[in-house]
Amino acid sequence: MCKIISIANQKGGVGKTTTAMNVGVGLRLEGKRVLLIDLDPQANLSTYLGFTDDEGDPVDELPTISHLMMAAIGQGKKLTNVKEYIRHNELNDIDYIPSDINLANADCYLAGALSRETVLKRMLSEELLSGYDFIIIDCLPSLGVLLMNALVTSNGIIIPVQAQKFAFDGLGMLNSIFEQVRATLKPDLKLIGVLPTMVDHTNASKRVIEKLKETYTDKLFNTVIHRATEATESTNKHRSLCLYKNRLGEEYRAVSCEILHRMV
Repeated sequence: MCKIISIANQKGGVGKTTTAMNVGVGLRLEGKRVLLIDLDPQANLSTYLGFTDDEGDPVDELPTISHLMMAAIGQGKKLTNVKEYIRHNELNDIDYIPSDINLANADCYLAGALSRETVLKRMLSEELLSGYDFIIIDCLPSLGVLLMNALVTSNGIIIPVQAQKFAFDGLGMLNSIFEQVRATLKPDLKLIGVLPTMVDHTNASKRVIEKLKETYTDKLFNTVIHRATEATESTNKHRSLCLYKNRLGEEYRAVSCEILHRMV
C-alpha cells in the first residue's frame, strides 16, 4: 500500500526541499518505488531535479502540478490521466511532478472548488497509487489551502526544524493545523517525526536539540542532518546527496531507514 508523506514547516529555509529530495532518493535506494510532488510555487524541488524540457522549451509551457490541480477542478485542460504529468529524472532514478509559479494563485482558483481541501487527494487515483510505495510531497512554507491539501492526502508528516535561533517560530501554528486536520478530515494522519537540520557544534544548536527532545520525545528522529556545503553543491549539480559518499548522504539514508521503520 502506497504511503504518502508531507515534508512541511511554516518557516522557510529549514531544509524542506533538501529533505524531500534526499529522503525520496534514499527510499529509492532501499528498493522502494517513489514519486516526488513539488507543491511549492517556488519550485525549488523541480529545480533540484533539473526540471526542463528535453528540447529546451520554456519551463512555464510544460505541464506541472498547478495545471493538474486546475484541470481537476474543471479549469484549463481537461484532466485525463495524472500519469501524463509525471516526469522521470534519470540521474537520480526517480519520478516527480514539477511545480511552477502559477501555483501561487492556488488560493484563488481553489476558492470556489467543492471540498477544496481534498482536490489533491482526489487527483491521486488508485491506479497511480498502486505504482508507488511512497509519495513524498514537498510543501510550501505556508498554512494555506495547499498545505491542507497535502495533509489531507498524506498518511504522515515530517517536520524539518533548523537547529538554530528562532527554530520554534511557527511550529505552534503548524501543530494546531495538524491537530485540526486529524480531528476533522484525516483522523489517521500521524506525525512521523521531527528532523533536526543544519545542526552544528554551537551552543545554540545544542539547546535547540535539547528542547526538541523535551517537546517531541520519541517523535524526534534519532538521526540529525548537519550543516555542510555539500548540500548546496548537491542542488547545483541536481544530484541527490544520497548518491555521494559523504556524511550528509549517509545521514539522509539513515533517515530513510528510520522512516521505513516508523511507517510499518
